[in-house]
Amino acid sequence: MQVQILGHEREIDELRIDADPVTIREQVREYEAGTRDEFDLEITYPDDFTGAVMRAMTDIPVGETRTYGEIASALDSAPIAVGQACGRNPIPVIVPCHRIVGVDSLVGYGGGLDLKRQLLEHEGAPIPDER
Repeated sequence: MQVQILGHEREIDELRIDADPVTIREQVREYEAGTRDEFDLEITYPDDFTGAVMRAMTDIPVGETRTYGEIASALDSAPIAVGQACGRNPIPVIVPCHRIVGVDSLVGYGGGLDLKRQLLEHEGAPIPDER
């Protein structure tokens, strides 16, 4: 399903969320309006490395970021593997892959770096320079 966020459309796999599309869209609108910091949706994570990275993403508090290397270290993996898993995140925004950044740059986001920057600004998170 498509959701609107900060003037952009993102595709999310609603089959991985135990909620109807109306509830999902409502929570995204509340997030965008600033009345919701966290999503209250039950998510089915993949049973693979992507699922492990997705779970790590959900542990990053609003207003904070982690580097690909930090997540890789926590999962005993490599930063590039984490980046690839972020790219496979089937429910972006709700599972906040935008909170994972390069060590000194804003890199990689399926919705484009403009949206990644907007989401981080919206949350008050530090934003590294773009390459």
